[in-house]
Amino acid sequence: MNEAGTTNTALISFGVYLLGVFFLAWLSSRVREKKEFVGEYFLGSRNLGLWAFALTFAATSASGGSFMGFPSLIYTHGWVLALWIASYMVVPIVGMGLLGKRMNRLARQSGAVTIPDIIKARFKSDAVGMIATLLILFFMFFYLLAQFKAGSKIMTTLLQDVPVYQNTVAALGDAIDGLTWVGGAEPEYVLCLLVFSFSVIVYTAFGGFRAVVWTDVMQGVVMGAGVIILLILTLGQVGGLSKATEQLKEMTPPENGTGFITLGQSADEDTTLPKGSWLRLTDGGIARLAEHVRLAKGKTETEAKLLRITSPAEVERIEPTQLGFAVSTSFTPTEANGYGAGRKGVYVSAPGPDPDNEDGFLNVWVAVSFFFFWAFGSAGQPSNMVRLMAFNGTNVLRKAMLSISIYFTVIYLLLVVIFCSGRILLPGMEIDSDRIMPELATTVTSSAGVPWLAGLLLAAPFAAVMSSVDSFLLMVSSSVVRDIYQNRVNPDASEQRLKKLSYLVTAVVGILAMLAVLNPPEYLQDLIVFATSGLAGCFLMPVLLGLYWPDMTARGAIAGMLGGLGCHLGLYLMGWFVNGKFASYQLLEFNPFIWAILVSGLLSYLASLKRATEKVEN
Repeated sequence: MNEAGTTNTALISFGVYLLGVFFLAWLSSRVREKKEFVGEYFLGSRNLGLWAFALTFAATSASGGSFMGFPSLIYTHGWVLALWIASYMVVPIVGMGLLGKRMNRLARQSGAVTIPDIIKARFKSDAVGMIATLLILFFMFFYLLAQFKAGSKIMTTLLQDVPVYQNTVAALGDAIDGLTWVGGAEPEYVLCLLVFSFSVIVYTAFGGFRAVVWTDVMQGVVMGAGVIILLILTLGQVGGLSKATEQLKEMTPPENGTGFITLGQSADEDTTLPKGSWLRLTDGGIARLAEHVRLAKGKTETEAKLLRITSPAEVERIEPTQLGFAVSTSFTPTEANGYGAGRKGVYVSAPGPDPDNEDGFLNVWVAVSFFFFWAFGSAGQPSNMVRLMAFNGTNVLRKAMLSISIYFTVIYLLLVVIFCSGRILLPGMEIDSDRIMPELATTVTSSAGVPWLAGLLLAAPFAAVMSSVDSFLLMVSSSVVRDIYQNRVNPDASEQRLKKLSYLVTAVVGILAMLAVLNPPEYLQDLIVFATSGLAGCFLMPVLLGLYWPDMTARGAIAGMLGGLGCHLGLYLMGWFVNGKFASYQLLEFNPFIWAILVSGLLSYLASLKRATEKVEN
């Protein structure tokens, strides 16, 4: 099959998946017409059964980071990521077991629909509810930015060889050239971002919480099936896990650097060298072009960023890209202070290679820190907490804990196997490692002669992104409509007005997130960690103490939330000054999340204790 035919079959299968998403949104809207709007739109009338509850919790937790950022880290740092992600297997046990039963009961007793609702009901304080609302709005926006970019990257891989898409990209490039903010972005990225944004905004606004849950169920199945199929195809093409591991043992990390690219003769027109091109070096080595290069008419030499392959077996195997003209390339490595350069075996042992850290990717204290970060950080996410308000019985909760733990174990451990093996099939992806998932999917399906399957495999990371975006959009929308407008501005608002406002807010928030990433921020993965640890640092201890400690007060909740926020932001500001970039300051090698929950818990306790002492004295 030719390349166009291959792409079209993948596109058709992916289109079938998208049609299924929109069908579920339409079906959900028909169900909602028969029920009270706010409770149904934002919480699905609190009647989620086992599989709906389990898969919506799992799909929301497994965001685009799980299928884009996590594979990128596996590819870059190797087998040590199995240790890094280990505690994700107990996320359901910690999150559901710690908060599930009590939160669900309190939500039903108080009629709470949102997390600020339930916090306000527990502490009988409007101030606590408003602070919770503002914190959710602040941190959730960072999540949305990262997910929107991930969705766009997946669609770029899917559509890159479609003629209509290529023509549209060319026209869009001319249209946005020179525009403020968006002019510096790649036109293919902008086009895919627009398509993705439209899809997710429409079905979330149209369908509400039940549509989100139903699509999460479908997407949870797609993610699980996609990972298993990708595992079979990848291991089949590398010759099995044992052979892949032996090859990984012999690999050494590539070198970043720059080089001068010289044409054999001056061209009569502008010459473009695509990003990702393989270039033979003058010393006999091989390097990959890490950026798009354009040489103006008559120019014969330019400097560019390069990634040099250092493993002898890969240098021998990789052939230079056929550019249609002679090219000579030199290479100068950048000064590296990291771990793993020139060492064999670093991809199959701890701490794993890291070009920027001389201690490696994961030393023992960072590993301990992340063990607590994933288990308790995920428990403290409002997007997970709100699902604990929607299941319909403790029997469902118990079975869901076991089901999701097994699901996460299978998904995450298999991802480590897949993308460690992916290093062998796709060398040099460090130039854009966030695209390793979609690139590997298209590569293995084409090699196996089943290109149509690429569309379904790409639906897995796309499903992870959409399941997170829809949940985050709905949470932000509920914070504005329920917690601000209905509870504080217009308590007597009609169902019709609330419905229109919900649609409007969902659309506006989605559009704002899309506009923010038209010119994408540089540190999106860092922003995800920033938002995750920030939300958990602010909410976990106040909510936990509020559910288990009768003497916990509104003053304690406010102190805990603001204390966690202050500690979290303070450590990131210190990281900015120390590292010169957006990064956290790892005090005693621990993630800021650890310090934030300690400060939050201590302040919650002390402020509540002081209030109780004052009451006794009076």
